[in-house]
Amino acid sequence: MGRLFWKFFFSYWAALLIAVIGVQTAVYLYRAEKDPEPLLVNGPYAEYAVGSSAVTLRHGGLPALRELIAALPATGGPRLHIVDEAGRDVFGQKVPPGALARARFLAASDETTRIVRQVRLDGGESYLLFMPSVDRLLHGGGPHSPYVPLTVGLVASLCFGALLAWYVSRPVRHLQHACASLAGGRLETRVAPLMGGRRDEIADLGKDFDRMARQLQALITAQHSLLHDVSHELRSPLARLQAAIGLARQNPRKIETMLERIEREAVRVDELVGELLTLSRLGSGVDSGSAERAQRTDLADLVASIAADASFEAQSSGRSVVFTCNSEASADARVELLHRAFENVIRNALKYTNAGSSVEVDAGTTHDRAAFIVTVSDRGPGVPEDDLETIFSPFYRGPCDSSAAGFGLGLAIARRAVEAHGGAIHARNRAGGGLVVEILLPLDRAGTSSPPQEHGAGSRT
Repeated sequence: MGRLFWKFFFSYWAALLIAVIGVQTAVYLYRAEKDPEPLLVNGPYAEYAVGSSAVTLRHGGLPALRELIAALPATGGPRLHIVDEAGRDVFGQKVPPGALARARFLAASDETTRIVRQVRLDGGESYLLFMPSVDRLLHGGGPHSPYVPLTVGLVASLCFGALLAWYVSRPVRHLQHACASLAGGRLETRVAPLMGGRRDEIADLGKDFDRMARQLQALITAQHSLLHDVSHELRSPLARLQAAIGLARQNPRKIETMLERIEREAVRVDELVGELLTLSRLGSGVDSGSAERAQRTDLADLVASIAADASFEAQSSGRSVVFTCNSEASADARVELLHRAFENVIRNALKYTNAGSSVEVDAGTTHDRAAFIVTVSDRGPGVPEDDLETIFSPFYRGPCDSSAAGFGLGLAIARRAVEAHGGAIHARNRAGGGLVVEILLPLDRAGTSSPPQEHGAGSRT
């Protein structure tokens, strides 16, 4: 059992026990105050029984008293005692010593009492009449011993306190062991199955722990994968750099050619490092848009200018970009990040669309004007359905990408840039072949304007 169990158990137990003792003491004192003669029966019944018996004994003697008591119905209540000077009951009943001493004290004192009578007969015999409270527990009269309810309260508090402390501390121990397991590197640790059917804050804490563990596992797995992919991507250009340097040393006449090769590979490494830095900054939130660095941006104009530039560059390969805008929108945004996101998606579509085909870029707002949507559709080979989410992971290469230029970071950067603005990006395969990438940006801080328009890719700059 942990410390929390014992703290909770003893706190609950002490509180309950103090409450039981306090209530029992108050009841005991109250009853003692109401009945100052705890050894003798007090009240009208005792006064009547003792008084009538004393009158009968004084005028009729013991025979008359015996006849009176024999005629009375047996109630099972307190019994009248008639004790002689030797302390013996004339009816042979056992006399409680405490009650007898109390009765003699009251009879000898100057206090006026009706529950004890001293009767002296003509023959000189003296008898003491009183009713002991031996059987009062059965009839609810007067104060009684507090030890029985105290014992019951003690046992009950022990049982319920232990049960409640165990109920509270058990899931906490599961969480403690899970935290230790997670800290030891076992990222698959989960605690929700151990919570059983609990529906309380501790169960919610267990679910939060599992969600945290899943995120940590995903992040660390992604980090390992990224490190592996980065090392793989850097190894090829570095190997070519080393080969070019070796060839230049072996054949000085090829120094110029090898320097050009070294320059190309250095530029490629520089581009890769730049892409990785951008991806890292977006992932850590360094480049996420802030109110100080954001500026009001016409989103439709931004997409139109990117589509126009891409279309101009794609003419040499027999491809084109068709841009359509059904409404304009503006928002506070980081222009550089959004420009990179839109450009990466559009250029990725141009890279994979079939020669002689067009990439369709549709922009506009939703019906409630709460979001700005950009849809980029190509006529390329598409991607397997299982990879529609994976294409946004760093260094993703599809089955047809082995000879394609690039590092596989463009869509990953696009996703993080869009998410930095509170948006979302998704992909789906296009009917008839091709891929559709949809970018959604919320316009909570934006305004919309102008009626629907349609533009060619080169009509807006």
